[in-house]
Amino acid sequence: MKKILIALALVLSVQVAGAQVKSAADSKKAVEAAEAAAQNPKKALKPATWLKLGDAYVNAYNSPYGNAWVGAGKQELMLIMGSEKPSSTEMVELMGEPYTKEVYAEKNFYFNGAGVLAMIEVTKPVYGNALAKALDAYKKAYEVDVKHSKDKDVAAGIHSVAAKYLDEGMTQYMLGDIKAANACFCAASEASETAPLNVVDTTATYNAGFTSWSLQDYATAVTYFKKCIDAKYYEDGEVFAKLSDCYSKLGDKENAKNVLENGFKAFPQSQSILIGLINFYIESGDDTDRLFSLLDEAKKNEPNNASLYYVEGNIHNQLGDTEAAVKAYEEANKVDPNYEYGFIGIGILYYNQALDLQTKAQEELDDAKYMALVEEFETALKNAIDPFEKAYGLSKNNEIRVNIAEYLKNIYYRFRDENADYQAKYEKYAEVVSTGNPL
Repeated sequence: MKKILIALALVLSVQVAGAQVKSAADSKKAVEAAEAAAQNPKKALKPATWLKLGDAYVNAYNSPYGNAWVGAGKQELMLIMGSEKPSSTEMVELMGEPYTKEVYAEKNFYFNGAGVLAMIEVTKPVYGNALAKALDAYKKAYEVDVKHSKDKDVAAGIHSVAAKYLDEGMTQYMLGDIKAANACFCAASEASETAPLNVVDTTATYNAGFTSWSLQDYATAVTYFKKCIDAKYYEDGEVFAKLSDCYSKLGDKENAKNVLENGFKAFPQSQSILIGLINFYIESGDDTDRLFSLLDEAKKNEPNNASLYYVEGNIHNQLGDTEAAVKAYEEANKVDPNYEYGFIGIGILYYNQALDLQTKAQEELDDAKYMALVEEFETALKNAIDPFEKAYGLSKNNEIRVNIAEYLKNIYYRFRDENADYQAKYEKYAEVVSTGNPL
């Protein structure tokens, strides 16, 4: 899950083994009775009335789980669930991992490869928004309890709601519903901060920020990431990188830079922060010495990361240092011979160099100088052939191969009359470009 960059809750709050859960019918009756009590003017003044209503909603939320719990094995569940059997079973893939999905009337079970229940998806809740209603009831209990004699019980109820929101968020995230996951994580974070609990749940808060960022709701993400930093929760520096990206997307370049710099001081080993700083300096064009220092730091952390050398080549190329750019691109190829972008970088550099020379030649009136420029132009074009051919042979991405073929088609077209091989290559890549299907 680390590559997904979402924080995992250490303990899931769904049903504990051996806990007794009311049926849907009994849960509804309990809620209805508790709601009726809360409507009574005298009973409504007692915190116990609202605590009971909150608990009733939480129990109704739990009802579809039955006696199952995350972490249970299939054999355990067969014994505990008795006659309750799945209506169907299928293999599914979640976040790139295989799971066995068992479908029941009001829920779905997801077992991992070890046969352990990894997730429960409720498909038929007893009450809609049961957790939100439970939270409102607990808030009311705190409000009417002027002596604060029930603060501990109220805090426990709110904690239960927050934990269940967090679990539900993880479930929705695993199922690929980022919007639903975001709503749950935000609700979990806000519930935890509710009095009298008053706790910053850093896992929920980070996940709320991360999913907001994933949904491109950058303003909301900023709020949650800042809360993480205030709570000294950094997710190995990832919070700084994501917060900076949010500021950048919102057009606040100064804060974007400052956050990255602060993050770099705290987490100099964080590749996310380093890459963020590198990208920032590339886009701004400022302080290039600082940029190369950051790249050197990144290489120390990941000496086998070919993309860092490719980025270095791009920087040198933008600064007009062709020799250094080619050297950096070649280093990328040495670090990883299968990294096509090093070859692509060299090919594009020479191709663009050829276009510049072509423009100069067209503007040159002196015949001798014109012919010299044409010769340089053709040399640059031919220099681009070998790296483009290597990149085309290495890449496994059809779209990239078609784009490379476009360059090669144009180059071979220029030299198609020189020999039969160039003519054949021109025809080959012209077909790739026209059909969109690499050969």
